[in-house]
Amino acid sequence: MSAEDNKAIARRSFDEIWNKGNLAVVDEVTAANYVAHDPTSPDLKGPEGLKQFINLYRAAFPDIQLTVEDQIAEGDQVVSRWTARGTHKGELQGIPPTGKQGTVTGITITRYAGGKAVEAWTNWDTLGLMQQLGVVPMPEQGVG
Repeated sequence: MSAEDNKAIARRSFDEIWNKGNLAVVDEVTAANYVAHDPTSPDLKGPEGLKQFINLYRAAFPDIQLTVEDQIAEGDQVVSRWTARGTHKGELQGIPPTGKQGTVTGITITRYAGGKAVEAWTNWDTLGLMQQLGVVPMPEQGVG
């Protein structure tokens, strides 16, 4: 598969899986030995682990929409810079629904083999989300 083919798979994953909630696509684009490296979910493995992770966030933010802002591909890896927006309407890891809207940015690097994701590394603005939900206080402005 070419770098452009892998970019298309990555975009499809964001749109079909995250935005539309079509979890059947996870099985089509994720290898059985898939491993994700995300500080919020250190043990995310395989298509089933990915589905659980997606269900967690889609239950907490049922209107979630991820927008791919930029993509860079080289060899078997695709870097996607994305923005996620949604309204906190369901429990999120013990945090009751706040009804607040959140917007976060993140970067995911995905490695592909045979048209399927085999490994991914994601960093996203978890602190910013917790501040927007009111769970973590915003830093005080400096006094000048």
